[in-house]
This record gives sequence, structure tokens and C-alpha cells, in this order.
Amino acid sequence: MLALTEQHGQHPPPLVTASAGNHGQALAYAARVATIPLTVFLPATAPRTKTDAIRSMGARLIACGDYDEAESRAKAHAARGHALYVSPYSHPDVIAGAGTIGLELLEQEPDLDSIVVAVGGGGLVAGIAIAVKSSQRPPEVVGVEVEASTPFRHSLAAGRIVPVGVGPTLADGLAGNLDPDTITFDLVQRFVDRMAVVSEPQLQQAVVGLLRQERIIAEGAGATGVAAILGSAVETRDRRVAVVVSGANIDVDKLMSII
Repeated sequence: MLALTEQHGQHPPPLVTASAGNHGQALAYAARVATIPLTVFLPATAPRTKTDAIRSMGARLIACGDYDEAESRAKAHAARGHALYVSPYSHPDVIAGAGTIGLELLEQEPDLDSIVVAVGGGGLVAGIAIAVKSSQRPPEVVGVEVEASTPFRHSLAAGRIVPVGVGPTLADGLAGNLDPDTITFDLVQRFVDRMAVVSEPQLQQAVVGLLRQERIIAEGAGATGVAAILGSAVETRDRRVAVVVSGANIDVDKLMSII
């Protein structure tokens, strides 16, 4: 948001984005501080805790059938000249912001062997990977998708972005296809060492385990990296491994039903 005000002066254009919920919430907060109008297209299945937070910060919400529709309609809204589109993952400033997580991890633990990161559109894992790969002893970066939505696994195998079927998943923040124009595919292809995939039972185990063992509330997408550890998708023996737990926005009734 600060970069936009630098580019457009005191009167930046209205903004529009697509979001499964967390990006929309962050952007809504920043837009309120900067007094810039914001429209958020999001899936009708987005958790109420996310939609209520976005609405409370003054953003306009438009519900869509699924994330792919939300992204398509948000981009079309911008193309008609109504607003400036800010992607939740395919935007240089968003990716750079995610990269600061990698820098902080290395400040705290310079000898990390691996960093495990949940993957939806790829902005978070791309930013972290770019940041840490410039270090003298770069750690392995492992991206983790859920079985219900694996656009990167299929696209990396094909060498190009390909559409995939998307099923229901506890990790609602990761579900959806990649924007055909995304800049993250090439970045992930270049900087991320490998991808892992976790199942829905492993996601549930991770959410419950984080709550019971660590007293941490994590949504499905936030617990995806932990699910990869529990599922032995990442080698941990005699290795220093950091897991990014990214998101606590899970509805209470959903959390109770999992427990």
C-alpha cells in the first residue's frame, strides 16, 4: 500500500483483489489506514471469521462460486477501469513482503537445513525462497500443496501452467488454480527445491496437534507445513527445520468438529 501511494501520489486509485480470506483481510486493513476504497472478491465458502473481519474494516465483499471465479471476476473488474488489481500472490511487492519472513528466519537460525512452506498461489514460498537462496549457506525450501489442489505439482511436471481439478479441502486458503499470467510459476521453478503433498487426514492431524501440543490455533492452510512433517514428507532427523505456520482464521465450529 505504501508503494502504491508512492507511485500514485496522494490519490491512488480504488483497489480490487481476489482472496480466499487472509490476503483480503490484510489488504482491507491497509486500505482502511490509507483511506483507499477496496473491493474483495472471494469464494462463498470462505470462513465466516475471514469475511466478518474483511467487512468490519470497511471493504466491499462480493461472493463467488469458488476461488477461480473470484480471481477471474476481480481481474475483469480491474480491466473495466474500475480499480487497480492487487494479486494475493502474483505481485512483486507481495512476494517481497513474504521474503522478509525468510530473512527473519535466517536471523534467528542461521544454520537452518530446511524451510517448509504451504503453497497456494506461490507468493509466500517464492518470496521466502528468493530471500534465503542469497545466503552463504542456503537452506532447502520445500513447498507443500494439499491433495485437493495441486496446480504446482502438475504444472512443474508439465513445464508450464496447466489447469487442475480442485476439490473441497480444510485448507481453503490454498485451493484454486494458478492465474495463467502469474509470475510465481517461474520463481518457484527456479528457487524452490521441491514440492510435497499432504492429505486431508494429515491436515486434520496437524490442526489438532498444534492446538493440543503447542496451544496454537491454525487454520488448515496454516497447518499444512506441519502436516508435511507429520506425514514424513520432509526429513527431520538430525536436521534443523523451520515450518511456517501461516494463518489462524478457522471458524470455531469447524475447529470443534475436527477436534
